[in-house]
Amino acid sequence: QVQLVESGGGLVQPGGSLRLSCVASGFPFSSYTMAWFRQAPGKERELVATRGPAGTTTYKDFAKGRFTISRDNARNTVSLQMNSLKPEDTAVYYCARLSVPPYWGQGTQVTVSS
Repeated sequence: QVQLVESGGGLVQPGGSLRLSCVASGFPFSSYTMAWFRQAPGKERELVATRGPAGTTTYKDFAKGRFTISRDNARNTVSLQMNSLKPEDTAVYYCARLSVPPYWGQGTQVTVSS
């Protein structure tokens, strides 16, 4: 079955960096667009970035210039490098396979606080 397992979250000070990783299994990873979403307390889940099978990327405005999504098809892994983190980036971050239906990981908490 489809499994997405995130790691790399934690507590970081404003201005710091974190790298999230997601290992996928149970499907032909290289054939799907993968994405990162996030959900802050009391808010709806929102898209952060996507990366297609051929490497095409999209970013929401808040992520442009600070976040980088990458994938390693040989290792079935999609990553999110987050730099210049702000307190408003605090959220649970989810890896997702963009498909119908979509598949989600369990999420990893990112807290940006001094």
